[in-house]
Amino acid sequence: QVQLVESGGGSVQAGGSLTLSCAIPGYAWYWYKSYCWGWFRQAPGPGKEREGIAAISFGTGEAIYADSVKGRFTISQDIGRGTLALEMTSLEAEDTAIYFCAAREACSVLGLLRADYAYWGQGTQVTVSS
Repeated sequence: QVQLVESGGGSVQAGGSLTLSCAIPGYAWYWYKSYCWGWFRQAPGPGKEREGIAAISFGTGEAIYADSVKGRFTISQDIGRGTLALEMTSLEAEDTAIYFCAAREACSVLGLLRADYAYWGQGTQVTVSS
């Protein structure tokens, strides 16, 4: 079982920046060599799906982004500390959501499908006011 703990959410004005972090209690890097990590978000309102916005391969460092955040958000990992980060800039009101970090074992192809990720954090709220 992989535990993930997010932090760094909060309220910010449109155009501002925020960085989210995700930590793995009890981390040892060699356990996670085959993993991919992702950031997902779920906007408020009925019918809103949890969407993948960024993912990174632990082994290669390759990263991918959803079109909605490309050029504004940056995903990164600190293998030594076992932490994942999401740097968010030029935030818009549409970025308001609960943000989740997630982990996927035996990751051969990097992707943003929710169903591919088995381990999830509890989520952290990001609110962007216009």
